[in-house]
Amino acid sequence: MSEVLQKLLAGQEENHILPFFWQHGEDEATLREYVNVIYNANIRAICVESRPHPDYCGPKWWQDMDAIIDESKKLGMKVWILDDAHFPTGFANGSLKEAPAELRRQSLVVQYVEAGKGSEETVLDMSQYQEAQPWTPSYIEGIVLQGQEFKIFEDDKLVSVVAIKDGGYEEDVIDLTDTCKDGKIVFKAPDDGAWKIAIVHLTRNRGPHRDYMNMMDMASSHKLIEAVYEPHFEHYGDEFGKTIAGFFSDEPEIGNGHLYEFGKKIGQLDDQAWSDAIGERLKAKWGKDYGRFLPLIWEQTCDKDLQARVRCDYMDAISLEVKKCFSMQVGDWCRAHGVKYIGHLIEDDHQHSRTCSSLGHYFRGLAGQDWAGIDDIGGQILPQREDIGPGDFMHPERDGEFWHYTLGKLGASMAAIDPLKHGSSMCEIFGNYGWSEGVRLEKYLADHLMVRGINNYVPHAFTPAPFPDPDCPPHFYAHGHNPQYRHFGELMIYMNRICTLISGGKAVIPAAILYNAEADWAGDFMYMQKPAIQLYDHQIDYHIVPADIFMDAKTADPARQGLTDYKAVLSDTLTVGEQEYRALIVPYMEYMVQAAAEGAVKLAENGCTVVFVGDLPHATIEGGKKDPVLAQLKDLAAAGKIIVCGLSDLAEKLIGKGVCDAAIAPASNRIRVYHYQQDKDLYYIVNEAAEAYTGSICVGGVHTAAWYDAWNNTLTDAGTSDAFAFTLDPSKSLILVIDEAAPAAKKAEGTENRIDLMQGWKRSICKSTEYPAFAEEKMIDLPDTLAQELPKFSGFVRYEKTISCDKVPQSAVLTITDAYEGVEVFVNGESLGIQVVPTYTYELAGKLKSGENDIRIEVATTLEREAQDFPSRWAIPGAEAPVLTVPSGINGNVYLSVTE
Repeated sequence: MSEVLQKLLAGQEENHILPFFWQHGEDEATLREYVNVIYNANIRAICVESRPHPDYCGPKWWQDMDAIIDESKKLGMKVWILDDAHFPTGFANGSLKEAPAELRRQSLVVQYVEAGKGSEETVLDMSQYQEAQPWTPSYIEGIVLQGQEFKIFEDDKLVSVVAIKDGGYEEDVIDLTDTCKDGKIVFKAPDDGAWKIAIVHLTRNRGPHRDYMNMMDMASSHKLIEAVYEPHFEHYGDEFGKTIAGFFSDEPEIGNGHLYEFGKKIGQLDDQAWSDAIGERLKAKWGKDYGRFLPLIWEQTCDKDLQARVRCDYMDAISLEVKKCFSMQVGDWCRAHGVKYIGHLIEDDHQHSRTCSSLGHYFRGLAGQDWAGIDDIGGQILPQREDIGPGDFMHPERDGEFWHYTLGKLGASMAAIDPLKHGSSMCEIFGNYGWSEGVRLEKYLADHLMVRGINNYVPHAFTPAPFPDPDCPPHFYAHGHNPQYRHFGELMIYMNRICTLISGGKAVIPAAILYNAEADWAGDFMYMQKPAIQLYDHQIDYHIVPADIFMDAKTADPARQGLTDYKAVLSDTLTVGEQEYRALIVPYMEYMVQAAAEGAVKLAENGCTVVFVGDLPHATIEGGKKDPVLAQLKDLAAAGKIIVCGLSDLAEKLIGKGVCDAAIAPASNRIRVYHYQQDKDLYYIVNEAAEAYTGSICVGGVHTAAWYDAWNNTLTDAGTSDAFAFTLDPSKSLILVIDEAAPAAKKAEGTENRIDLMQGWKRSICKSTEYPAFAEEKMIDLPDTLAQELPKFSGFVRYEKTISCDKVPQSAVLTITDAYEGVEVFVNGESLGIQVVPTYTYELAGKLKSGENDIRIEVATTLEREAQDFPSRWAIPGAEAPVLTVPSGINGNVYLSVTE
């Protein structure tokens, strides 16, 4: 038997869970209680987060950490520490407030003056342009930041004055900076075209986070180490690598642009990020007059090849300085001190490849971390919501395609190919979905991300603040008020079992999709999720790989110094690290990285399947429309060695080339399959549809196999076959383990008799804090109408009934088709366990006796209904009451299937 399975069946799963444990300055007894609360939820690590703590890295903080570390040590738990006084990481515990100006954030800004036409001279009085234009807060900034005062810096600097011709080429970008005489610049257009003059400044007077560190500056980023990391080492160095496992960076940002401003491409931003290091890179790349090209970061009307090259050089410089100054510097410090460095950046609304609230490039921004992190928060991933549609005030358009087909795969992909990650990924999960989220949705979210390859989780959150804490619920214990605390604990065991199975080996992934960062910077492009949908809905698994895998890590290009060496091998497969892909898929991109285009040519010539979706690139970033590699791509496409196809044909083309793995029949676009190799090959299958699926899975060849049920921790025989039949309810999973033998499931012989149990139940209720003191007994028939009777009730609902058996049956399966949410069944006072998603089925045989038998069903609700009266940080005066989304108690059918 598989050694991993043996351990799981013996209850020896690894821990892959480290929930946020929020700190506000509570008393020692409460902190110690909550460490035990987390432990009793079957979790063996915590991530301590200031939310915010009143004395972060001060005497009270150390007092609180002393208690938390001591209690965790007693219980054998690991402690992770969120690395700032509050999110986003970069505040450096306020240490930048009094730091020299050169350590603060700095922005490039531009303003334009229309130039005169023909012989008309344009005269600029430069005394009017010594400072950047004043900053104007956005609408959201005006609300969020009202009353706050910002430091005004007096070191604005004029960088360049540049004349630009509409539709012009490089020779039509004229640097006027050094032509200033007597305080004036005089420009006369050299032809009759339309010209403008761009005036570029450096300023620190932009944005709301002026007291945050500059992610592209080594000394500024080191302030975080000085203010947070080193003090923790001074206090707890002996526990580093022992009880203290590492540090967590939460949503670090470059910080240009407006607060919560999503959806804008680089040329649409009010200001661009800057540091001296960026200037040095661009000077080495563009020459000493590099300032003349800076306006082209914004400019929309110049030659597109020139614009693409400038923007990508700039973004290469930005993202690689972030990697060097922030990510690697912090990560290297951690590894040198025996701990790990983890976290995530903001990925949604395409920010993973942009600046502002994110780090410019997913793979570079997290390069220094030991796990590849992502974040699912606030209703992003939702059952059957893979669509694009209306969103909320933070996300005007809900991009379900990104969240369902790209988010999880970003983390899993980087974990698989980045040399530092060793297969480890992480998702901050469950946070800010509201009190309507319970274990039913949480199990869907967990399976959704695990089947995509994410193998560590930071549940959001446990809060010791007084109940009810309005901060981003749900909270998994809430001082005992959450009825689903024990059910959540069962979910943690389940997640740890799955994560144990999908760690320490490698995934078998047929296809690689090219990451679209550079395409986003340069021009028009197709989002990665578009081809991903076609693959995943046909059970063709994929990773997302950056163009960096094709680049020379020792390049002499100044803008690209510091690339990760992925050691990719281009043959009849694309091999990156331990991953071997049978196909490279390139979503349409107007501009493609030259090295990636050359890599595609080499792969195609070697017999690897290469597919361009939509069209071949129109240009390369480095060589423009005349790059010779474009002709090579066209020739290979004409010869049939490169496939160019539309989205609707993509899956068929790949399957025709053998770029597939497991196949299911009948077809379903919501059955997800993850093939993972440890000491055995396993196929983790999840049903994300709204209806049950019955069919079979073919994994190639004839095998002996077993089914592992991770929720119930059971292993049963699957037989010997080339196709294995299964039935799977929505939000449930099964794992097929190849070359694994197991006992056959016992099947009762005889006639099955179905007994309806819809009538004659005694119902009682109690609050979570009062459990098990049930009261308000009432005889009812099912389905229950509790939600209508007590619309503000949240807690436990108990249903009791006596059934008689003339003799003990061979099998007696109790079925509850629907309930909200967590269900526990007792027979004659003995618990048969907790289940959290329908259909809820319990085998009662072996527990029933001849004569009278007491059946008890307890259903734990969410806190949504009680929360109608809770204070809300997002409440809008005069707004309508929220619509309740979940019922209460048993709202389906209940029956017993008996075989005597």
